[in-house]
Amino acid sequence: MQIIHHGGIFGVTGSCHELVISDNAAILIDCGLLQGNDGAGGKRFPFIDFPLDRVKGLVLTHVHIDHCGRIPHLLGAGFQGPIWCSEASALLLPLVLEDAVKVGITRDEHLIARFLNAVKKRLVPLPYDRWHQLGSWDGRSASLRLQQAGHILGSAYVEVSVSPASQAEQTGTVNGTRGDTVVVFSGDLGAPFTPLLPDPKPPERADILVLESTYGDRQHEGREQRRERLCRVIVRALENRGALLVPAFSIGRTQELLYEIEDLISRHRTEEAAAGLPWDDLEIIVDSPLALSVTRVYDRLRRLWDEEALETVAQNRHPLSFEQMTVIESHADHRATVEYLRKTARPCIVIAAGGMCAGGRIVNYLKALMPDPRTDILFVGYQAAGTPGREILEAAKQKWETGGRPSIDLDGGTYPLRAAVHTISGYSAHADQRDLVEFVEGITVPPKTIRLVHGEEEARTALAGVLAEKGYQVE
Repeated sequence: MQIIHHGGIFGVTGSCHELVISDNAAILIDCGLLQGNDGAGGKRFPFIDFPLDRVKGLVLTHVHIDHCGRIPHLLGAGFQGPIWCSEASALLLPLVLEDAVKVGITRDEHLIARFLNAVKKRLVPLPYDRWHQLGSWDGRSASLRLQQAGHILGSAYVEVSVSPASQAEQTGTVNGTRGDTVVVFSGDLGAPFTPLLPDPKPPERADILVLESTYGDRQHEGREQRRERLCRVIVRALENRGALLVPAFSIGRTQELLYEIEDLISRHRTEEAAAGLPWDDLEIIVDSPLALSVTRVYDRLRRLWDEEALETVAQNRHPLSFEQMTVIESHADHRATVEYLRKTARPCIVIAAGGMCAGGRIVNYLKALMPDPRTDILFVGYQAAGTPGREILEAAKQKWETGGRPSIDLDGGTYPLRAAVHTISGYSAHADQRDLVEFVEGITVPPKTIRLVHGEEEARTALAGVLAEKGYQVE
């Protein structure tokens, strides 16, 4: 077997890995879009530049755009195989791809409907923790199992078992026995104790482990520390009497933030967040039609929530839909809200689509409010190199160190950065170095080889060093 990487090896976006099972058979693990400067030479290529003749199907770990955003191009290149994914991902994927196609390819409703119909026909939803036979090719049989990854709703890490076809037929099993090889692709692993979702549990075995390394060089704060920092940032922003802007991915990050903010309001309901502004009167603006659709799916699939979240619901609380929320759907309402906040600087929290500020409705909020010193910006997710989000973080650091007056290039214009900038990495929904190492150490039959992907060079190098010290063979 061979693993070929078509993205997600030199950076944190564009994940796409080809597991070659035989000369005439391979499967893809993810097919994501590159963002910022990720990729060889900093180039962005959304197209499929590798042959599909032997590709029998696509396994999707989750529906973030950096793991699924090249699917339109995959189908355009002639891919006709199945798309295996979790049951929740099968519900979410059409929503995500419809939004992505409208933003990046076409707004022709007829073409979009044809594309989504083609995607839905290829979807094969799979339950967690059950082996599924993929097929037999050239004397080899392959099977697949998905396990909860705790990253976003529906996220999974992937176990692929490959064995001689005759062996699988004789044993009557789909996952092979002693003669098989088990390859595990981590996808994106969630951090322990995140809101809503259960923690990921390591597999029993991984002969070859393809492991993400996004935060391989650092450790997150604990849940209580994160919540306390979130509270302090909110209070500071409200004391400034300006808006707190939170660029967030529509799937995962938005729902986790809503959960934590509802919890803060519930805990401090009778107190003032700032002078004259009770927590109970705090307005949270959610400006993302996709986030609204995704949140409805989250609510439908409460059976996948963790025990803490279910206990919250049992208390007759609604962590993803509460009275302090204002949801913005239409583009006209979005424009009106941006202009209203620009004129009034009304104290509020704005969670808007565009986690790395490279697109989405957050861009208009930044252009209008970033020059206002009363504004605060909070980053809760990873900002890839070459994205406006990374530029804002680096400019804020330079401003703090040198007292300069940086400007940010956004949407073809240049805007002064006078807002305060904050980060809370623990809400990134990615495991940190300690979590990744514990995941590896928790594998009962340890991996013979670990290949690190989905991380910038410093993160991959740091994680590789820690794993090598523990005796693992790291590529």
